[in-house]
Amino acid sequence: MTSFVEARNEIVEGFVNKIQELDLKPEAIGGTATAGISWAAFVAQRLNLPMFYVRPKPKGHGAGKQVEGVVPENSKILIVEDLISTGGSSIKSAEACQREFNADVLGIMAIFTYELALAEKNFAESGLKAYPLATFPELLNEMKSRGDISEAEERIVLKFREDPKAWGESL
Repeated sequence: MTSFVEARNEIVEGFVNKIQELDLKPEAIGGTATAGISWAAFVAQRLNLPMFYVRPKPKGHGAGKQVEGVVPENSKILIVEDLISTGGSSIKSAEACQREFNADVLGIMAIFTYELALAEKNFAESGLKAYPLATFPELLNEMKSRGDISEAEERIVLKFREDPKAWGESL
């Protein structure tokens, strides 16, 4: 999506509007490697805030940092992600920020979430909030209202959402 300027601008504006609507007041914006990095950079630029990124795991050399960028201790941060499926990578990124600079993680912003039960459980257990711009039910409703999905196709995608692992194994 980052290649398509109009769509990119719409997504960045969506993030900025949501941050303002929720009155989050972050002091820095972080991106998850790799898909969240560019979105975090766009949002941080738009809000005139510092930007950092979080690797999936700490570097195996040097200081062994997982978070790259200058972020003051105890900063209020938002983490930007492209997609939330189970929430695992987002939550690990937040935990790395808490561990490395005692961050106050205001939440995880994402372009899209499937709203899988496992993600809901993982976020509840972590105490973190997810703030998606769009959700699976919203997408499905839009597709149905436009006639872009048949009833048979809808049943298939709903089965995926119920249990993605079993759905994938059934193919």
